[in-house]
Amino acid sequence: MNTTQQPPLPTYDHLSGAGPTLVFLHYWGGSARTWDLVVERLAGRDMLTADFRGWSRSSNLAGPCTLRQLADDTLAVIADAGITDYVLVGHSMGGKVAQLVAATRPTGLRGIVLVGSGPAKPAAGVTAEYREGLSHAYDSDESVAGARDHILTATELPEPVRSQIVTDSRACTDAARTEWPLRGIAEDISEHTRMISVPALVVAGENDLVEPVDVLRDNLVPYLSAADFMVIPKTGHLIPLEAPADLVDAVTAFAPGAARPDARPGDGS
Repeated sequence: MNTTQQPPLPTYDHLSGAGPTLVFLHYWGGSARTWDLVVERLAGRDMLTADFRGWSRSSNLAGPCTLRQLADDTLAVIADAGITDYVLVGHSMGGKVAQLVAATRPTGLRGIVLVGSGPAKPAAGVTAEYREGLSHAYDSDESVAGARDHILTATELPEPVRSQIVTDSRACTDAARTEWPLRGIAEDISEHTRMISVPALVVAGENDLVEPVDVLRDNLVPYLSAADFMVIPKTGHLIPLEAPADLVDAVTAFAPGAARPDARPGDGS
């Protein structure tokens, strides 16, 4: 009898529907619900959203909150959910995690969508001084609001979404809040990204100040063997919240849904 206790997993939500499954990975400061405006436009698709270790409903999980730990957690969640055919959709920090996951060439992965993603090779502007300042962006509700309004977004957002950004950015452990700005953002993963063998789509925001168009074009796309590149007009860094309809169009064009294997013509499935 095997009594080995499995380590706790990050909290996730799996919506059953037509595949391939879209596995959504959130940004530093976000949560599973960062994708709500995208998910609601994809009714009928098989989808998984998760709160990374140290964030929101997974804030009970101890560190480390390194990129590799988040990648291992992602693979564990996918296995736990029984998902065998999927596309990774990673935003910002989640995009860098998605690159590490895809680099392992897991069975069942058929594509990767990188949305305002942390690039494979850090941009020149990611200096020690920049990282130290960034590590304090979520120190208070006021600092989050300032980052939201002056750095993260380039469009007007409804008040509930504005409030959600503040709440989610503050709902984290110290380890989760500091790991990305102090270490993860500066990690060069280009040798891993070169190992990705599935098709990729890189989505940039025209007015993204965090991961600008030229950074993604120069520091990410060249390391992907098969990548399409597109720019969503007018949006800033928080593309899933600022331009969810445009993002859904991009994702569904890249990874169209198929009928469920158990569906029969005319049965309403």
